[in-house]
Amino acid sequence: MADAAPASGRGGFRGGFGSGERGRGRGRGRGRGGRGRGRGARGGKEGDKEWVPVTKLGRLVKDQKIKTIEEIYLFSLPIKEAEIIDYFLGTTLKDEVLKIMPVQKQTRAGQRTRFKAFVAIGDFNGHVGLGVKCSKEVATAIRGAITLAKLSIVPVRRGYWGNKIGKPHTVPCKVTGRCGSVLVRLIPAPRGTGIVSAPVPKKLLHMAGIDDCYTSASGQTATLGNFAMATYHAIANTYCYLTPDLWKETVFVKSPYQEHTDYLMKYPLRSRAEPRYEAKSY
Repeated sequence: MADAAPASGRGGFRGGFGSGERGRGRGRGRGRGGRGRGRGARGGKEGDKEWVPVTKLGRLVKDQKIKTIEEIYLFSLPIKEAEIIDYFLGTTLKDEVLKIMPVQKQTRAGQRTRFKAFVAIGDFNGHVGLGVKCSKEVATAIRGAITLAKLSIVPVRRGYWGNKIGKPHTVPCKVTGRCGSVLVRLIPAPRGTGIVSAPVPKKLLHMAGIDDCYTSASGQTATLGNFAMATYHAIANTYCYLTPDLWKETVFVKSPYQEHTDYLMKYPLRSRAEPRYEAKSY
């Protein structure tokens, strides 16, 4: 009895209405019949959902027809589901919020403020991505930017400065990326130099797995979004140059879609999804 009295009084005061049993959870769980207090119960259910792929590529990945993410990049297949990236790189990926800035739009009722988030993601071993998302709430913007960053992950080609001793440590050649007025140039550097750059490109290059690199930037680099995007484009351009060591004869092989055509036809997407109801005609 001694324990029951303060609990009911506390719940009644914080909840504002009804008895103490309903008022718990800082007023969020009133009238729900004890169906999960606050945000914890809902968040747990969402995290336990099984991935149901909605694209052909997603089905091939989940059914282990595609073994590595390099097979996807080899045939330039567009990735439309973030779960594909989680399947291959989920344990090694790290994300970092570069900036959150408010943006405003003038309306008849006044100003509408939203939040724009810039998120960089990478595994520190040859894969990096950058996502930008705008939303009414900061948490929603960050969550959306992480998803977009996963979808934009690109492979990073690394090379040597001088003799090819040890593992690749720098960019293979001079590469350039541009966004708006910002132009970023990446220049190979000797082993042990480190990343010589501003803080923003340094984070992206470090996440990409590049240990040594000189950089040169011009334009309005104070605009962080354009600065980060220009660096991302420069890193992505490392695989856009056909250097002499790649002049070997090309061996053409079937793409995953062509190789597993019979499997995709045998198990179509529509059979797994819910049945479609046709509109009644009167």
